[in-house]
Amino acid sequence: MGPSRVGPQATNVYLARMRERYERAGRDAKGALLDEVCSVTRYHRKAVIRLLRRPASPRLRRPRGRHVAYRREVVAALCAIWTAAGYPWSVRLKALLPAWVPWARRRLRLTAATEQALLRISARQIDRRLQPFRQELRTRMYGRTKPGTLLKHHIPVQTERWNVTEPGFTEIDLVSHSGECADGEFLHSLNVTDIHTTWVETQAVLGKGQERVRQALETIAAALPFTLRGIDSDNGSEFINAHLYGYCQAQAIQFTRGRPYKKDDNAHIEQKNWTHVRKLVGYDRYDSLAALAALNTLYADLRLLQNLWLPSVKLVTKTRVGSRVRRVYGPPQTPLDRVRACPSADPTKVAALVREQATLDPFALAARIERQQDRLYALANHRRGGRPLDAGSCPCRRSGARRRGAVRRSQGADARWRQADHGRGRSRSGEEQVNDRDRG
Repeated sequence: MGPSRVGPQATNVYLARMRERYERAGRDAKGALLDEVCSVTRYHRKAVIRLLRRPASPRLRRPRGRHVAYRREVVAALCAIWTAAGYPWSVRLKALLPAWVPWARRRLRLTAATEQALLRISARQIDRRLQPFRQELRTRMYGRTKPGTLLKHHIPVQTERWNVTEPGFTEIDLVSHSGECADGEFLHSLNVTDIHTTWVETQAVLGKGQERVRQALETIAAALPFTLRGIDSDNGSEFINAHLYGYCQAQAIQFTRGRPYKKDDNAHIEQKNWTHVRKLVGYDRYDSLAALAALNTLYADLRLLQNLWLPSVKLVTKTRVGSRVRRVYGPPQTPLDRVRACPSADPTKVAALVREQATLDPFALAARIERQQDRLYALANHRRGGRPLDAGSCPCRRSGARRRGAVRRSQGADARWRQADHGRGRSRSGEEQVNDRDRG
């Protein structure tokens, strides 16, 4: 039976005793002592020499790796703000932190060190810290636009890149809320986005009648903090008609349209349809007057959160280098900040919005939006709607009930970012995802 090897603890005790003998031994005795230690521990002779020459009480070494500057409480506060703000990407989140941290101080009970860390953290660090909480994007489905031919030859086609330096020139579109059944009348969301300031207004409409769409656009024009100077739409019959054309002629509003079946001509509004409507409302069917009132109430609060509290970025230059496109973006700003910098904006409306922002808690607003989404979801026509959306979860927020397997999320919960279509949609292309970032 061969010699058995001693365990780690016994080896350490043995080496500690042998270290004392090694220090007292003479030159000739050290060689024999090393032979004995090597036979017992089966260590290499050089390793034994290093171990026996090591001090009996080694000094504490500094742990290897980078110092952790943003600890658990900082990441938790960052995740709470990120959730309430609707999961903006890191550059936008970095830009909104100075405005949100004073409100988070009271709600989240932040310490001074945590508050300073939130204001100091960089966009790259935000990406690293929030990486475990990110969820992949799912597919979406197309709308139900029918082409309109009336007056098309009177409305010019807009194909060039928007190059405007004043607010008022907008893109408009309708988003249907029909579920999987397009029979009868159901709600639509009239979405309007300003090219220069990225200001977004949304109004719910029952059906897509020409006069109703015109009235909804008139309501939106009255709410804008600047004069509506131009609209650009697709070729749907809800826009290409005598009602809207006559209204634009009477109000001196420039009316243009994109090319048929070319969604990139209306890229700004197509992106806002996704981020400002579909992610919030989903794909259920809404076809009642109660749902119409609930959706307009929801849009009234979303208008404040998205335009007053959530920064967006704008594409400044785009140059092609070989097969790649290099994009340069401006600093993130809220739509209200861009409106305030425009001399042509309405000073009375801008001053009222600034006063409202000073007294409006964004966390309370986000919570109110979530409650309104719950009420809206209860009014959905599930018998004629689509099948349940895919349920997902965000590790940073577990609260919130799920009904029918669909995730009910408001500004800050996970359903908005994991909505799935009904098996007939297509995945969002890489170009569309880049456009999401280009237009905030």
